[in-house]
Amino acid sequence: MPKDWLDNRAYDHFDDLDLSGLAWECLRRNVSYQSDYAARKGDGACAAWGLRFRR
Repeated sequence: MPKDWLDNRAYDHFDDLDLSGLAWECLRRNVSYQSDYAARKGDGACAAWGLRFRR
């Protein structure tokens, strides 16, 4: 997260995100997701939160 969340320039990249990119930006800031990911050491946390990755 940017140090100054009021600085609009820190969020300019949001303008170029597609829907899944925006969803990821929101999810990765979610405290519950962060805790779950850390507790599982990543194993299964993505699937539990409904994340899917292209192959």
